[in-house]
Amino acid sequence: MSTLRDLAEEHTRLRPADIDHLHRIAGDWQLLSDLSFADLLLWVPVDADGTFLCVAQVRPTTAPTAYQDDQVGRIVGGPEVAHLGVAYSQARIWREGDPVWYGDVPARHEAIPVRLRTAEGEAGEVIAVVGRDTNLSTARTPSQLELNYLTTADDLAQMIADGTFPPPRHPGETTSAPRVGDGLVRLDAGGKVTYASPNAQSAYRRLGHASHLVGEDLAALHRRLAGDPLDGTEAANGILAALRGEAPPRREIDARGATMLTRALPLMPAGVPIGALVLVRDITEVRRRDRALITKDATIREIHHRVKNNLQTVAALLRLQARRVSMPEARVALEESVRRVASIALVHETLSMSSDEAVEFDGIVDRVASAATEVAATEVSVGMRRRGSFGVLPAEIATSLVMVLNELLLNAVEHGFPPSDEAEEPSGPATDVVPAAVPEVDPSVRPEVVVSAHRFRKMLHVSVADNGRGLPPDFDAESGSRLGLQIVRALVTGELRGTIELRAGANGGTEAVLVVPLARNAHDGRA
Repeated sequence: MSTLRDLAEEHTRLRPADIDHLHRIAGDWQLLSDLSFADLLLWVPVDADGTFLCVAQVRPTTAPTAYQDDQVGRIVGGPEVAHLGVAYSQARIWREGDPVWYGDVPARHEAIPVRLRTAEGEAGEVIAVVGRDTNLSTARTPSQLELNYLTTADDLAQMIADGTFPPPRHPGETTSAPRVGDGLVRLDAGGKVTYASPNAQSAYRRLGHASHLVGEDLAALHRRLAGDPLDGTEAANGILAALRGEAPPRREIDARGATMLTRALPLMPAGVPIGALVLVRDITEVRRRDRALITKDATIREIHHRVKNNLQTVAALLRLQARRVSMPEARVALEESVRRVASIALVHETLSMSSDEAVEFDGIVDRVASAATEVAATEVSVGMRRRGSFGVLPAEIATSLVMVLNELLLNAVEHGFPPSDEAEEPSGPATDVVPAAVPEVDPSVRPEVVVSAHRFRKMLHVSVADNGRGLPPDFDAESGSRLGLQIVRALVTGELRGTIELRAGANGGTEAVLVVPLARNAHDGRA
């Protein structure tokens, strides 16, 4: 289905600022729908002949809907939308007319013009119309709660017509709760409570206010209830700001081990401040879970930090042992183990600074590549370059993949650009097979290893390519007996459940190509 912006840009001549205002209305109009017990449909004019297009719709959570079918994308003209034309052309709320029928459902039509205020703060021209359609099949004598809901809804509807609703959103603030059903408090112009819904009364009772809210000065009550005086002052200032016609950010009040989220909205139909609407929600359990998750997250990060420290200790011990070993083969084996342990430690170091079990892998690759050029046994200066991005990878993939890339990068440097004393008898990348003949390296070409990565259809495609001397003619990856190649094959096909191919590069040198699935396997729960 097309979005509000798509429909408006395709069928109308609304300006970007107009469309942004319609988005703000659609982001906040669930409040008006619930207070009105009605469906809201956002209509924009298509032609001068009175044709309108529905670009958004919201159904109430407090009453049955008037429409079983979605109306978005519907273009209507003629008598069916005459009320929209009146609201649009006369810039006033239309409430006249008899009920209409949608199949077996009787409904009452209303139309609210939508204005966007100018930079000077004046009400601009009408850019759209909000249709407020109420299902009358369950009509009954309204209760006190319903009467207060409807009165508040009419005030907000007039503010839409004035261009003062919805209020501007604060940076970083979402369109999340509280909602009407969570708890509603209505204030008069002096800040006294004139009505509080049962859920609102319960929320304040949990904070420690046992008596009725009606008649209370809500700003003063917030100061008294809040466990932290600073929080109480901020919550009270938010109420006072709403009474002045401002739209303060959402506030939380903590008291007696409970937490309540509040949102204060000014009520100023026709530009006259008449009070404020305060929505409240008891979020005690939500905050308790948040604190538990924060504690768990800190524990996990501390574990990763300690694992990293332990791995670095193991690497240091192996390095000390290598210095005391007289056999060259044993020393090389220990030094290779040091590099492998250090590469795993890199992943745990990154996880210890992350808020979840995922890592930005590009930085790890860059550090491993830099280390490979420093420790590889080669006499030439080999450049390292990364092309593309690995993105964010889960820890279980990152740990194995960093070991694979560490081996491939070391092999690319050491076997693609070997020391001069090995030039006559190269061993090929990660293999003990002795080749019959190996191509010469062009001395005019700058030695380079390129790591490329891209994602396609939930698969990670990685290549490690060098422009060195290339593979020997009789090279067979399956028969290679070097530990490095065995580690790579075991990790790629086992832990990563992917594939690897070693082949001659298109422009010379050697290329290792990996394909690793990123989608989580439903059978074993691994990535």
